[in-house]
Amino acid sequence: MTVAPIPSPAGQTPGPLLHRVTVNGVELNVATAGTGPAVLLLHGFPHTWRLWTHVMDGLAGQYRVIAPDLRGLGASAHAPDGYDAGSVAEDSLALLDAFGERSASVIGIDAGTPPAFLMAMRSPERVRRLVLMESLLGTLPGAERFLAGGPPWWFGFHSVPGLAETVLPGNEGAYIEWFLTQGTLGQGVAPEIRDAFVSAYTGQEALRCAFAHYRAMPTNARQIQQAVESGRLSVPTLAVGARPVGDALERQLRPVTDDLTGHVIEDCGHIIPLHRPEELLRLVRPFLA
Repeated sequence: MTVAPIPSPAGQTPGPLLHRVTVNGVELNVATAGTGPAVLLLHGFPHTWRLWTHVMDGLAGQYRVIAPDLRGLGASAHAPDGYDAGSVAEDSLALLDAFGERSASVIGIDAGTPPAFLMAMRSPERVRRLVLMESLLGTLPGAERFLAGGPPWWFGFHSVPGLAETVLPGNEGAYIEWFLTQGTLGQGVAPEIRDAFVSAYTGQEALRCAFAHYRAMPTNARQIQQAVESGRLSVPTLAVGARPVGDALERQLRPVTDDLTGHVIEDCGHIIPLHRPEELLRLVRPFLA
């Protein structure tokens, strides 16, 4: 494993440090900020580490915040495989090793939630606190009400091998914009963050990697089921919901978790760290402490 810092251009406003970190044979792009106990942030689709911009600002005064672009996403290498939650969890543990961190609090949203969960289930000694947001955990009971009308339409579209990445090139901007607008209840995100997300998901290979995370969902479900059959989640956990997931994740976690706090943020879209970052920090700060 190697950690290579990326020099900031002359005159650039100080901000998170960027690194190239090789773990499990894949080079990841990683942003870090602050000093103190480690907090690892795992994003989802269609995001990069920039999803956590406001959260990093709010935590960096007390913590060493580590925010990678997940395998294949953002500026991380377009790996041929390894997009299941278990492999991403292994990437994340190796990333902590690369930064010399024995343990960390872990915060995951969307596609970052299943690997965060598996980190805590498989290596509880490495995870001090766990925050999970706006995702489902495989086929664990508790999400029946959320899924009553079927899963979101894009799950099927993204899951067909080769389809979405063939159809979407040339229209990535409009497609990503739709998710960002829906995920903030029409508010949208800052133009520089929007542009960074669109750039990250432009091109057939970038799209293939993004949808590989969706195509790994059946494997994720098996990994999650095996984990809960082998033991309980002992790490103190905070489940945060908004629209559309609400309390479905909390309901899934409740039967298998020893120490669980649940909270639904009202009038908040799916992209909580960009839509309601102040409310999220109000929940997360005392929980991490």
